Amino acid sequence: MVGRLKEDNALAVYGNGTSPVWTDIVNEANQGKFKLVFEESGVGPSDHTSFYLADMPVLHFFTGQHEDYHKPSDDVEKINFEGLKSVTGFVEDIVLALQRLEKLEFTKTKDSSREDMSFKVTLGVVPDYMFTEGGMRIDGVSEGRPAAAAGMQKGDIVIKMGEFSVNDMMQYMECLGKFSEGEMTKVIVKRGEEEVEIDVTWD
Repeated sequence: MVGRLKEDNALAVYGNGTSPVWTDIVNEANQGKFKLVFEESGVGPSDHTSFYLADMPVLHFFTGQHEDYHKPSDDVEKINFEGLKSVTGFVEDIVLALQRLEKLEFTKTKDSSREDMSFKVTLGVVPDYMFTEGGMRIDGVSEGRPAAAAGMQKGDIVIKMGEFSVNDMMQYMECLGKFSEGEMTKVIVKRGEEEVEIDVTWD
């Protein structure tokens, strides 16, 4: 989860809304080392959800998706060991900061995972979950899928799908429920400084 810290030092911190003290403690421990991307919800696709559902404050750390995620190709030589050391040191500082508290208060959060969202189609890309500058940036393209067939590239930023604007990851996922298999949709991506219109046929 934290083995691929990138050059921009972006680090996702999920669950900061599960205690009223989390954000202050995390920011104090960070001291500008990482570009933190906060997500308040205590519910997500990892082990922290089980603890949250038992009314325990949680934090979950993530350095982002990559093309080898959950694949045998995710080999040891691809780990950023200096980044891993930096993240684990950061987590240790957070744990040590908790010692000054008598109790860690728990708060409920709104579930932003949107597990009820219906995806009728797929683009066949690895999203860059660390990207927060508008749109959905592609961090990898799967061979034989709609994005690859349409000529999309790693680094492209999806900003519009059909008539729907894509301003962030949530809007991108919402859009996937609006199209049907076999349908052709015009998708606009930002590639460098240029906006490129691409015809995508969904599967």
